[in-house]
Amino acid sequence: MSGFPAAAKEALADAQLRRNLGKATTAIRVKRAGAVAELSDWEALREAGAAIKARAMATLPEQLERLEGRVTRAGGTVHWARDGAEANAIVGRIAQDHGAGQVIKVKSLATDEIGLNEALELRGIEAIETDLAELIIQLGDDQQSHILVPAIHRNRAEIAALFERTIAQGQRLGLEPRSIAEAARKHLREKFLSVPMAVSGANFGVAETGSIAVVESEGNGRMCTTLPKVLVTLMGIEKVLPEWRDLEVMLQLLPRSSTAERMNPYTSIWTGVRPGDGPQEFHLVLLDAGRTQVLADEVGRQALHCIRCSACLNVCPVYSRTGGHAYESVYPGPIGAILTPQLEGLDRAPTLPWASSLCGACYEVCPVKIDIPTVLVHLRGRVVREVKSRWSPERVAMDALSLVFRSRGRYERAQRMARAGNGPLARMPGPLSGWTTMRELPDIPPQTFRAWWAQRDATGAGAPGGIDPTDTTGRSHGAP
Repeated sequence: MSGFPAAAKEALADAQLRRNLGKATTAIRVKRAGAVAELSDWEALREAGAAIKARAMATLPEQLERLEGRVTRAGGTVHWARDGAEANAIVGRIAQDHGAGQVIKVKSLATDEIGLNEALELRGIEAIETDLAELIIQLGDDQQSHILVPAIHRNRAEIAALFERTIAQGQRLGLEPRSIAEAARKHLREKFLSVPMAVSGANFGVAETGSIAVVESEGNGRMCTTLPKVLVTLMGIEKVLPEWRDLEVMLQLLPRSSTAERMNPYTSIWTGVRPGDGPQEFHLVLLDAGRTQVLADEVGRQALHCIRCSACLNVCPVYSRTGGHAYESVYPGPIGAILTPQLEGLDRAPTLPWASSLCGACYEVCPVKIDIPTVLVHLRGRVVREVKSRWSPERVAMDALSLVFRSRGRYERAQRMARAGNGPLARMPGPLSGWTTMRELPDIPPQTFRAWWAQRDATGAGAPGGIDPTDTTGRSHGAP
């Protein structure tokens, strides 16, 4: 990873990207606000969602064992994967055991996180994305830039040109959305009816019943989870919900926060297998891949509460200008700034905790009340303590300040030196120049408070403004 600052600088130079992002995020943000305003108990729902996720994480081992038992009892098979490589191997073996040269996929961030498509390709198995945006990314050999709308950085003209080069060769699609979508529909319909195995992610897994839930807007997920003979679901362990009734809350929070809809057009829920109805073989792969490590951090574990709605991305002033590619992760935006460093290790993504502002807009829209600004500050502290070199400019500067502040004599000498360099220090030199590039240091006063106080005692003058700080009459010197 090159780091967020370098990647963001490159993204900011792309004027078309900024226009695409600005238009899309503004539209989604306005629609979401309208959908949320319809509910008088929205804040109560957020509180309930936060409580459900907190309970699930506090009892995670118990809930996962309950889920495994229920899925097995319903005829499914549960696999445990410690990391992405193990999960990819499990899915690859299942495909090979069934002679599947192709698999169709429901949109899944977890499979993107572990590089499932590339791992299957190494085994000679083609993974076919069926979500429209994911298909655009796949055909363009591109990368996702948004949790909900992976191709948000592309406009319709770019998408039409891409389809005309790939799945709709020899056709002129124009800029009408219907004709562009029709090209994808024709391409995918044959795959839905012929490919024997599907791979899905999971929005939620219910421990009480062993049910898996996937919500989507296009119907491709419904086809993938009902038509193939074999269905494999890859689920991050943080997606588990303790009780069936928890879905009542989550299925109100998620659609309004993501697609600004009262409910998702397609909500697919299945439990194991049923003879003669849907896939006759179901595998659930429970993925850790760093999640238990995140759970061990009492502050950082909030990141595991995320239900992947993307609301935080659409209000973030940083994301709306740089886009998702700058985060170099399938989890961009504010949630990516706190989740990716914890999943991959702070040493691999040390700049991401600084890739989001502390304005608090992300917390205000999060449907499960993840306090992203607090986690950002916490992770910044961890990066400084655990990752940065003892001799980094920042640590050297802070250590020097600590030494100065521990001694009155050193502090007073530093004040005199600062006054002497009042003009030149407006621009810090060398490795410290980054600090003053975007900030102006305040002017150093010509006299310290201590010096003024000593002068006052010597001359017997009162405090500035005629106020006597020794007045003990109890009068208030403030505004009436």
